Amino acid sequence: MIEFPLPLIGFAAYSGTGKTTLLTQLIPILNNKNIRVGVIKHSHHNIELDKPGKDSYKLRKAGAQQTILASPQRTSIIVELPQQEDSSLEQALSHLQIDSLDLVLIEGFKSRHFPKIELSRMALNKPLLFPEDNSIIAIATDYPLETKGTVNADAINRLDLNRVEKIAEFILEFTGLN
Repeated sequence: MIEFPLPLIGFAAYSGTGKTTLLTQLIPILNNKNIRVGVIKHSHHNIELDKPGKDSYKLRKAGAQQTILASPQRTSIIVELPQQEDSSLEQALSHLQIDSLDLVLIEGFKSRHFPKIELSRMALNKPLLFPEDNSIIAIATDYPLETKGTVNADAINRLDLNRVEKIAEFILEFTGLN
């Protein structure tokens, strides 16, 4: 399991299951309960946040390995990684300002070991990641979940993917932030 000073909860699922949609619904609920949330989203794509012609783009293209854009409204950090290197979860976590957070939600990094909620939709007809991943603490589905005969089936929490408030309550209870 990954060691980190704040509670981490991940969301693991196949593409198109609705991880981002769920997070965009969960974050306001958690914020309304005075929980300060940080999010890390893993991407397999080459992301480009900077725009050609902007000063920060010119500085980065000139060879800066790290560029921080700072304004009164937000701060962004762009870190250049060596070719073919995927950003690690630990590296992403190290960039968080933990003194202003209570909880970190992670989308992706499904092969890493930290507490995760698996999402499953009947329409996608994909196999469950549970029980092969013993860091999955709950499964949220839009269908009745049958896990009888599955190893550790009794230990897994079952959540209704359409009841976001209940998922938020589960997260708060699991992390002790309630």
